[in-house]
Amino acid sequence: MGVLTYFDFLAKFGVGGAHPGGIILTKELLANENISKNATILDAGCGTGQTAAFLAQEYQANVTGIEINPIMIEKAKNRFKTLNLPVKIIHGSVEETPFTDNSFDFVLSESVLAFVNKPKTLKEFYRVLKKGGRFIANEMTINQKLSFQDEQEIKQFYAVDHLLLEEDWKAQLENTGFKNIEIKKQKLSLAEGDHAPEFNFSANFEPELFAIFNMHANMILKYQDVLSYRIITCTK
Repeated sequence: MGVLTYFDFLAKFGVGGAHPGGIILTKELLANENISKNATILDAGCGTGQTAAFLAQEYQANVTGIEINPIMIEKAKNRFKTLNLPVKIIHGSVEETPFTDNSFDFVLSESVLAFVNKPKTLKEFYRVLKKGGRFIANEMTINQKLSFQDEQEIKQFYAVDHLLLEEDWKAQLENTGFKNIEIKKQKLSLAEGDHAPEFNFSANFEPELFAIFNMHANMILKYQDVLSYRIITCTK
């Protein structure tokens, strides 16, 4: 299989809500939006489908998930089948989606943009949103510039190309064409994190994945003052 990564850990452990604040923060964010019944929502990088399932159950929304990891897709499909939810899930990349222009009222991205080509993906999200549609994100953000060595350590472990400051996110969103941009810092740090994690273990996960889990925990503690996240909301 080659070298195991942070994403192998997320997939094999079946971590639901693998973003800061978890499903609890997601519910708070969504409660602040005007989501009507049958609203069309794209859960971009939907993982094991925890948020997509919540949207379908709570709002009776018309939810589509897109995910690149086949193990996560399998777990999401099983979740939707068990709960008897009509959520559509597509195997693909958020950088190039199969959706037509102006398809969605909402696009949701939870710890996804940090790991992909940001300008390309934001353009894609903008394209598939309806005029006046809302983009909601929860993304890795640094509080201050890091030394080259520290930056490399974080980038290599999480396989990210750039670490963005809050103003960098704002510039990327403005360049894409988004309006009404609001970027908020949460009171909870990454280290305080999600107190209600969900796990859906694969039958055949490698013991080395526990080491990756520990490295992730150590990384969050080591960089707790600089490695953070922001809640982003804006409108097309």
